[in-house]
Amino acid sequence: MRRLPLPFIFFVVVGIFSFSLSPRLYAEGTTAGHIRIGAIFDLSGPHAARGQLNARGMEDYFRYVNESSHGVSGQKIDLSVVDGGSDLPGALERITEFCRSGKADIAAIWSSEVLKRAKPVLVKHRIPHINASNCRYPLRPPVSYTYLPFGSAILDCYATLQYIETIHEGSAPPGIGILTTDDACGKSIHAPSRDYAANHSIKIVAVEQFATNTLDLTPVMKKLKGMGAEYIFMQCAPSDAVTALKSADRIHYNVPFFGAWTLADEDFFSLGKGLIRNRLNVSFPGCLPGDGTSGMNLIKMLVQRYKSVSRFHTAYWEGVSVAAIMARALQRAGETLGKIDGQTVNLALETFEGEDFGALVPDITYTDTNHGASFITRIAGVNGNGTFTPLTRFWNPKTEKVAVIP
Repeated sequence: MRRLPLPFIFFVVVGIFSFSLSPRLYAEGTTAGHIRIGAIFDLSGPHAARGQLNARGMEDYFRYVNESSHGVSGQKIDLSVVDGGSDLPGALERITEFCRSGKADIAAIWSSEVLKRAKPVLVKHRIPHINASNCRYPLRPPVSYTYLPFGSAILDCYATLQYIETIHEGSAPPGIGILTTDDACGKSIHAPSRDYAANHSIKIVAVEQFATNTLDLTPVMKKLKGMGAEYIFMQCAPSDAVTALKSADRIHYNVPFFGAWTLADEDFFSLGKGLIRNRLNVSFPGCLPGDGTSGMNLIKMLVQRYKSVSRFHTAYWEGVSVAAIMARALQRAGETLGKIDGQTVNLALETFEGEDFGALVPDITYTDTNHGASFITRIAGVNGNGTFTPLTRFWNPKTEKVAVIP
């Protein structure tokens, strides 16, 4: 299979059905001969700040290729958007109608709850869909039409614990406290963390769970401190992470905190002003300002050209990255299979073998039995001013040892 050069992904499609950030379905009248993309964002509700940035990244990417290319196989692309934030039943109803009417060739979903409810209808109608939610659960066979754009929560666990194991000083194993919300998303890091610790010099001293939006976690922090947790590994919403930092300060508990990059969204930076103090580190499988890669140059160009954001945001990066993956799949389907629809796009995705996106995301491989994308990430420090500092090189924590940046 011919591997397409990175610059070509920017010139994939012509046309974009522009949208504003309101909770309804767009492009309801897509016509024959159009390529149809569906996207389900949290444009309202508690995760709206992140969802709107996700949407802007996808919109800007397709707007750029709209202005710069001759399309895919001579076909225009229509982007249809559903708000999955505050009206889940209504969103699911619109998604179902969208699928039944044949208005999607590929879709992306940013909510684990929406994905869980919508997946059966997407699979029934053979629509490949990318799971870009906070909780990137491992995909077990049969993987069907669901894809990850980057590694699952297992990757975050392995990378975080290996990094802690590497930087820890002293002869005793590092004591790690697992702190998560008491839901499926929070619990997704429990088993992988225990599995890693069982085979490495790591001691998990406690696994503490709490209800979402708990206002005070001081009792939990006291327990973790008393049990000797030298590091805290979190899986929770950004607002809950801020509460954890506040509660740690109340008892003068000064330890490093770790989590996935989705902790550090715009709500986290605004709510955590004065609290971050360079003590949160995240697993992040993407490009960052200063990388000097073609993927980062793409982000910079989009920001400068459209000004829908004023600086780098990980949520904006997510939207751009998922759009780039979709565009490559559409291009591959049109060029190699001569037709673009859900089934051919699904087959095209499964031809990705070390697919190079210029370090926008790690190189992607999909097969007919594995839709996990990659198992590569890096650790980055989160700064109070909303920036990130790379602490490691990119690596695969299953097969490589972490390279810490001096």
